[in-house]
Amino acid sequence: MDPNFTAALAAEMNANAKLVILRELSKMTDGRLNDAILEGVLDKFGHRRSRDWVRTQLRALADIGALTTTEVGSVMVAEITRAGIDHVDRRVVLEGVARPSPGG
Repeated sequence: MDPNFTAALAAEMNANAKLVILRELSKMTDGRLNDAILEGVLDKFGHRRSRDWVRTQLRALADIGALTTTEVGSVMVAEITRAGIDHVDRRVVLEGVARPSPGG
């Protein structure tokens, strides 16, 4: 398989997963979910990956200001920020995160 295609596919999958994470966080009353719940949500959207991979996506989203993370024991809790909400609501575009389609 072409390595360029493989890298592009991985980047697209990561961008989609990040959008799924932000959308799910934005649905929560307090804007928070833990990595175990997000792992299950991502699995339902076709991203069957490890908890470490989920945490990597959460850290990447934290690096661009879309969410914050807190470690509580062995669990990582993510909380969406204004920038993350603005991306989900199509007010801004965050680099490396898939763009939401019009109308949700």
